[in-house]
Amino acid sequence: MADIIYTYKDKPYFNITNQCPCACTFCIRAEREGVGSAASLWHKSEPTWAEIKQALEGFDFTGAAEAVYCGFGEPFCALDNLMRSASWVKKRYPGISLRVNTTGLGDQIQGCPTAPALKGLVDTMSISLNAPNAARYEELTCSNFGGDAWPAMLRFAEACKKIYPRVTFSVVDVITPEEIEQCRAIAEGMGIPLRVRKRA
Repeated sequence: MADIIYTYKDKPYFNITNQCPCACTFCIRAEREGVGSAASLWHKSEPTWAEIKQALEGFDFTGAAEAVYCGFGEPFCALDNLMRSASWVKKRYPGISLRVNTTGLGDQIQGCPTAPALKGLVDTMSISLNAPNAARYEELTCSNFGGDAWPAMLRFAEACKKIYPRVTFSVVDVITPEEIEQCRAIAEGMGIPLRVRKRA
């Protein structure tokens, strides 16, 4: 049975869905079953709210300063359970900062504006910028939304800036140093910090 909550680098991580609109060429889920304390992050079926709630109630959050939505899927694919679980955590552990690691394609997934959905619940929205232009983004992410994905992700990031205390972009170091610098210029132009991640 897959873990709904696991720990990685001493932080709780929430694995609430395996669905994702992207098949990124660098995604670690194509290579391994689990991450951190999780032997497997592959669900046999999508977790229900009852299952997620049971996992939350059974987890010891003592000492946790931050918890992160980032498993083997895109959290916005399970938006209802994302909202319900974030609300559960905030009510019981108001001192814990919540971060969502996302493709930024929530609007495309849900067919409506999703940036406001977690207002007051999430402290940091970390958005995968991935590439310096639409063509390279499509090549790397193999998104279901094709050429529409890149501008949609940027619009989502712009909307999040007005809502969340912290918004960050990330790229993985599988792209060239020149591309990383191009991404940095895009991020700086939007007033959003860029984090360069090493491929796990």
